[in-house]
Amino acid sequence: MCLYDPRLAVAVDSGPNTTERNGSSASLGVLMGNVYRRHSGRGWRLRQRSMALWPQWIKAMQRFEPALQLDSPLIQLADDDDGLKRMQTLAERRQGLGLQLVPAMDKPVACIGGLCSERDGRLEPLVLQRALRLAMARVSVRKHPSKVLNLRRTGTNRCPRWGVETDREDCRDYEAVVICTALNSEALLAPLGHQRAMTPVLGQVIDLELKDGPADWTDWPAVLSLQGFNLVPQQPGRLLLGATLEPGDQAQPRCLELMRSQLGSTLPWLRTATPIEQWSGLRARPVDRPAPLLEQLEPGLLLASGHYRNGVLLAPATAEWVETTLTDEPAGSLSIS
Repeated sequence: MCLYDPRLAVAVDSGPNTTERNGSSASLGVLMGNVYRRHSGRGWRLRQRSMALWPQWIKAMQRFEPALQLDSPLIQLADDDDGLKRMQTLAERRQGLGLQLVPAMDKPVACIGGLCSERDGRLEPLVLQRALRLAMARVSVRKHPSKVLNLRRTGTNRCPRWGVETDREDCRDYEAVVICTALNSEALLAPLGHQRAMTPVLGQVIDLELKDGPADWTDWPAVLSLQGFNLVPQQPGRLLLGATLEPGDQAQPRCLELMRSQLGSTLPWLRTATPIEQWSGLRARPVDRPAPLLEQLEPGLLLASGHYRNGVLLAPATAEWVETTLTDEPAGSLSIS
């Protein structure tokens, strides 16, 4: 098994905080599986399968990175009375999944109520990436820090094979190729006759130092979600504020200010907070197709990309789908393809 990725040439946490052609650089690692509003369909099944697999994944990878853990709970605050009623219905329906209604409160944030999920939360993305790299080394995955330029059919109808050409002017043949290159997937698929359009949506994160506001995070959940933004407490006086809110591939400073000003009426201390760092990354959103794209396009050619805002959350279910597809094992009742 081989993994092609030019980022393998550098350490996980090295490099400047600039926009990249992937979403990992701006990921908060938030898992919102059980608070998903729908009760059926592929999206719900994928989320539930991933939430069932994540504890197993974490336990296995703690051998390589003991610091890897799921920080919980996650609390979503209601924007209005109608939203609170929907949350109440969801909490009643999913008590077995650790959901409960939060009453009106003043701390950690004044609100009319919300939804608390004990099993949703956050993984630290850099710790997760380090654990995955160490785990790959243990199972002898060959890593090629190079960029794939082209795929070509090199086998026959009875015995399909795929040639992988890289920027290092080499070409190797494989029985199967799994494309998980987000926005770069189109360039690899189009010459093969497969059109899977994806559009970029920019996610941004600000690391804020507070001048006033909470002295510590004793009353705070691991993730507080309100008005489409995620707030993640760090050390005392520090907070991560993130959202996926910009179409296109260029970060706009005004949107970072919008993130703070939009929450200013609820959290006035955000207005005076000092940005320490900010970074961004692109999410690949499928055009006219539901996210993510999990397809066997041809024998030995798999597409597992376009996860939009749920790349970390859906990683286990995606990996399981790839495994069952490559080994010709039935996915059973999961039926996620």
